[in-house]
Amino acid sequence: MKMDSSKSSKDQTNKVMIPVKEQPSSSVHDLKFIYSYLQKRTIRGSRPGKSVHLAEAEIRSLATKARDIILRQPALLELEAPVKICGDVHGQYYDLLRLFEYGGLPPNANYLFLGDYVDRGKQSLETICLLLAYKIKFPENFFLLRGLSPELDSMDQIRHIARPTDVPEHGLLCDVLWSDPSKDVVTWGENDRGVSYTFGAEIVSKFLKKHDFDLICRAHQVVEDGYEFFAKRQLVTIFSAPNYCGEFDNAGALMSVDDQLVCSFQIL
Repeated sequence: MKMDSSKSSKDQTNKVMIPVKEQPSSSVHDLKFIYSYLQKRTIRGSRPGKSVHLAEAEIRSLATKARDIILRQPALLELEAPVKICGDVHGQYYDLLRLFEYGGLPPNANYLFLGDYVDRGKQSLETICLLLAYKIKFPENFFLLRGLSPELDSMDQIRHIARPTDVPEHGLLCDVLWSDPSKDVVTWGENDRGVSYTFGAEIVSKFLKKHDFDLICRAHQVVEDGYEFFAKRQLVTIFSAPNYCGEFDNAGALMSVDDQLVCSFQIL
């Protein structure tokens, strides 16, 4: 698998803007309308950060329909390239729209999101609603994940996870959500989060060899450049929320895997 890191310019005159309030023109249960409504953008130069106003019934419709689609699909996704991979978004809706501006809109581009959709940012509701709307509109082009574990011996363990389910405090499901790579351990170590484990480069190498994989792509940690390699480029962390919470001077990244499995990165 080849890697190419190319940074995209931060053009301040070509920003994607936040949709502004409009009056609904169809039923609150019309999911096509909700999708169209959410994806609209205002003209360049408008002030970002305006709210998208949705009724509770509209939000419930999105959540219910998206849940049904996700539950019909396998817990272990086996996707074909090309695909765009996004890390943490954390309710930074404006930056989510920038991701689509960089990567292209579905279904012209396929997307895999690695989790951490909400919290921290000011527009978590708008963020999750847009993601769910895209999942409903393009179920075979748009995928949402919610993860390494010392209890993971076979991919079938993930395939056979019963859903929906609560996340336990211990075990496989907990670990695939909460474990983190660490340069301070060789194998497994305690996690400062107070849950799950940290894992070292040796664990990554053994996991890839056992399952005949080339690369682990994960999210869930802020990294300065938007992406960061670990274990001799056998694992990469993707973080897609630039200037995280307004407190970190980090970039955000979008990872692209082409049909030849060549990986490249665009920087927000």
